Amino acid sequence: MAEIRDDRAQGLLGAFEDGEVVGRIAYFALDEPSAALVAVHTVVEPGHEGKGIAGDLVREFYAIAAREGVPVVPLCPYAAKWAERHPDEAPVAPAALVEAAKAQLAADPELW
Repeated sequence: MAEIRDDRAQGLLGAFEDGEVVGRIAYFALDEPSAALVAVHTVVEPGHEGKGIAGDLVREFYAIAAREGVPVVPLCPYAAKWAERHPDEAPVAPAALVEAAKAQLAADPELW
């Protein structure tokens, strides 16, 4: 299993094998209307697909949010599908947060 490290300042949750980035989730922290972590994009590097790295990243992303007591807004299609398959680990974010996250991303596409 890859080592997963959170770089909040860069908005990246990275999976590392032998010091090399093999996958990542680009995300941002939403402040308004309340705090949330917003998954924007999940990527697994070529040659590393099929090892469960993306699922491990999304699972850890939800675990980080749970430890911080904030919801996850899965704007990333992979994260959204993962959340649908794992409802016990991925509570659904309130609709107002989803809309706020979409608006913030649309206003600032540099967030990822």
